[in-house]
Amino acid sequence: MALLQATLTHPDYGFTIQDANGHTMKMDIPVDQGGHGEGFRPMQTVLAALCGCSAVDVVSILKKQRQPLTNLVIRVDGERQKGVEPALWEQIRLVFELKGDVEPAKAKRAVELSMEKYCSVAETLRRAGATITFDIVVNEILIS
Repeated sequence: MALLQATLTHPDYGFTIQDANGHTMKMDIPVDQGGHGEGFRPMQTVLAALCGCSAVDVVSILKKQRQPLTNLVIRVDGERQKGVEPALWEQIRLVFELKGDVEPAKAKRAVELSMEKYCSVAETLRRAGATITFDIVVNEILIS
């Protein structure tokens, strides 16, 4: 079980989330919604979790394949449902940018395994109805 605690640390909607090991994250809502915009919006953290989950998978898979990765950047964006509450993620698009002496076919396989088999966050989002698509760029060359 992952124990987290949310504590109101800024008037109205600003919270600090802390885990059992003392790691923290700030959460807030935008100014136009009554917040102060001083932290991640709650639904952004879902996309952040998707990036983190997949990043760990990709690094692990490439290590097992003995592929010397020097950098990984994952960009993510999404569209939420319109006109309904709660508004779930409907479309999610990721771009995996890998650098290093990495074979493109192995990079593609690592990302596909993460997104289609191993990443629990991706599966959670799919089961909630989201369509997830992704591109893979290796050393600034689009491979997929």
